[in-house]
Amino acid sequence: MSMNIVCLDLEGVLVPEIWIAFAQASGIPELKRTTREEPDYDKLMRWRLGVLKEHGLGLRQIQETIAKIYPFPGAREFLDELRSITQVIIISDTFTQFAGPLMEKLGWPTIFCNTLETAPDGEITGFKMRIEDSKLSTVKALQSIGFETIAAGDSHNDLGMIRASKAGFLFKSTEQIIRDNPHFAAYETYEELMAAIRRAL
Repeated sequence: MSMNIVCLDLEGVLVPEIWIAFAQASGIPELKRTTREEPDYDKLMRWRLGVLKEHGLGLRQIQETIAKIYPFPGAREFLDELRSITQVIIISDTFTQFAGPLMEKLGWPTIFCNTLETAPDGEITGFKMRIEDSKLSTVKALQSIGFETIAAGDSHNDLGMIRASKAGFLFKSTEQIIRDNPHFAAYETYEELMAAIRRAL
C-alpha cells in the first residue's frame, strides 16, 4: 500500500482569495491582482506592500476582513471526508497571520505557509518565504521521505506541485490556465475532485 499525501492549495480552492476580499472591503481595486495574473509571487507581494503603505493600511485591517471570510460552501465537509481517508496538507503562499482564523473555520487542518514581518504599529514591513518555490519544494521533500503526492490547485504557482505529483488536478481555475494546461484534468466541484482523488489513491 502506497503512502499518500494530498497537497491542496488554500485560496481559490477552499476559501475565497484573501486579497480580493480585502480589495473589496478597502475599496482599493488594484489589490485584486493575484497569482492568477502575476505568476511572480515575490514581485506581487512587494507591489501589494507598497499599495498598503501608500494607503496607511496594515495587518489589523486585513485581519478584520479575514474574520469575515468563510470557506466555500462544502469545503469543510470535503476536507473532513478527505482527511478521514488520507493525509492532507494545505500548502499555501499565504501567511500565518492570515491563515489562523481560516484554519479554525476549516477544522484546523495542517497548513504550510509563509510569515509576515510587521512593525509594532501593525505596518507590514516585509514577508519571509518559508522556502523558495514553496509548493514544488514541499512536494519534492515529501516524496524524498517516501510519500506519493496528489495535488490540486487553481493558480500559476500550483502548476509545479501538480506536475510533480503522481496525480494532479486543476480546481476552480481560470479558463486561461485550463487552456494552457490541457493535460491536467480540471474540476469545478468538490464531488468531482473527491472522486478523482479517490481514484488516484
